[in-house]
Amino acid sequence: MLQERVETALVEVRQVLKRDGGGIELVEVTENGIVKVRMTGACRGCPMMQETLEMGVGRRLKEQVPEVTAVVAVE
Repeated sequence: MLQERVETALVEVRQVLKRDGGGIELVEVTENGIVKVRMTGACRGCPMMQETLEMGVGRRLKEQVPEVTAVVAVE
């Protein structure tokens, strides 16, 4: 299942974010591969959040789960 594969890929991402006091929660994976996440901790409201989301989280998820088309932050 796509959501389970995304959750597995997020384990590694969480470890990296945790080092800086941040976190990430999986909210939803849509049928067309859009992953919706909630940034937590120090990541929430961080000026670098969008870059982290696109260049870090998005790139890593797309490498591990090719069906992922985009990663977006939700409240």
